[in-house]
Amino acid sequence: MKKYMVSLVRDYVVVISAKNENEAKEFAEYYIGGEKDLSTGKDRKEHKFNIEQIEMTTNDAIDVEEDES
Repeated sequence: MKKYMVSLVRDYVVVISAKNENEAKEFAEYYIGGEKDLSTGKDRKEHKFNIEQIEMTTNDAIDVEEDES
């Protein structure tokens, strides 16, 4: 079988409860890994936020190259 390197572009919509818009943005950027919430209960309690929903809205392969290594 051949190997391929595939470049993906993925976008998400995240619903998050936070003290303000800036913290919502920062926590979403930091704690989202794919479609998973990577925050712990300790993180949520300490920083007073909650990630309620993560929805992937785009999942596109934009480039494919054969891996010749």
